[in-house]
Amino acid sequence: MQSTKPPGGTRDFLPDEIRRREYVIRIVRSVYERYGFEPLETPAFENIETLLGKYGDEGNRLIFKILKRGEHEGTGEADLALRYDLTVPLARVVAQYRNELPKFFKRYQIQPVWRADRPAKGRFREFFQCDIDSIGSTSPVVEVEQLAAVSEVLTTLGFGDFRIRINHRQLLPVLLTERFHISEAQAQAQALIILDKLDKIGRDGVVKELVEKGLTTAERAREGLNAAGPAPADSVIPEIFSLCHGTPAEGKVVFDQFLARGLSYYTGAIMEISVPDLAGSLGGGGRYDNLVGMFLGRDVPACGFSLGLERIIVVMTERGMFPAHVASSHADAMVTIWNDQSRGDALALAGELRRGGVRVDVYPEADKLGKQFKYAASRNVPFVTIVGDDEKANGTVSVKDMRSGEQQTMPRADVAAYILRTRTSSTSGTS
Repeated sequence: MQSTKPPGGTRDFLPDEIRRREYVIRIVRSVYERYGFEPLETPAFENIETLLGKYGDEGNRLIFKILKRGEHEGTGEADLALRYDLTVPLARVVAQYRNELPKFFKRYQIQPVWRADRPAKGRFREFFQCDIDSIGSTSPVVEVEQLAAVSEVLTTLGFGDFRIRINHRQLLPVLLTERFHISEAQAQAQALIILDKLDKIGRDGVVKELVEKGLTTAERAREGLNAAGPAPADSVIPEIFSLCHGTPAEGKVVFDQFLARGLSYYTGAIMEISVPDLAGSLGGGGRYDNLVGMFLGRDVPACGFSLGLERIIVVMTERGMFPAHVASSHADAMVTIWNDQSRGDALALAGELRRGGVRVDVYPEADKLGKQFKYAASRNVPFVTIVGDDEKANGTVSVKDMRSGEQQTMPRADVAAYILRTRTSSTSGTS
């Protein structure tokens, strides 16, 4: 029998999962727009040369390549690729539409990306990113605004224990040279990729990989990892800390001299979100002042931050952080069908309620009321309407509150307002 599982590293999303995702996206979008970021979307795939060479050797290996089609299919060559992130496509867009964009372009983008990675808990081959980027300024105000926006998103979602680790890409070569005795540029690039895995594989894992790659000795690697130091006073990091005062990022940003961010296009401050008991991060970013120049021919200052939507949802689900109303049914009320003769009236009642702003499901068959109630309960529908012979004769509707078990009979014209009023007063206490 043919397997019905989706490809490894991808998932099917059932209604409850989509509701959780949409809840998070609504908050992310709301916060981003309050900070002045504008929406942008780009194609799912790019010309392969757009992506290759932007993420380092390891990134190149994780790009999903699309083979040439039609008469060129037999060549086995690729000319397109699924986008690896949302940053490189943005750089292409800025170069393409530079004359049409404002001097300081701030955009947010919430779309899926694809990576040919090994699937693991919280790591998928297809996943959404929620990006903000600011183009056109070298001011550290840009980094602080992004740190504040991301902090406000996480706080609004209910995270209280997160920290945003920050470092500067130009400090890392000094660290590798002085602490790890790794000075050659290509060796440093390899070492940064390994150092970026520190929170996933631990110090012993980093030491092992550095030694296996022949980059340094185990003794020097351990000495380098054990040496702690504050952010140098002549770097931009202290200024960023100072500017965070009075913003949602205050108290959330910490300096981490070993934060590496493995992508090769970073040029300045780099940032990453950590929460306890999570291998990996909830998101990260940094300054990449040279990336747009690869497409435009001249450098354009840029800085961005990406939230990992999937990991946020996984952690929130495991911690029970979603409000009760997020997991509730898609419907506020279900209309029952008394008998076959009342089907038309049931549909008419559903239409009246929908015009009144109520989300309505209709039980599709005439069935015993007990079975219809049971179905509504299984779908977490809070209200059920009944129009039996007596109600029809009197122009009334009986409404059962499935949460309390109470049932009231009221004029048909009052039902929509009653459901909306009672639903609102009930859910406001759970959200």
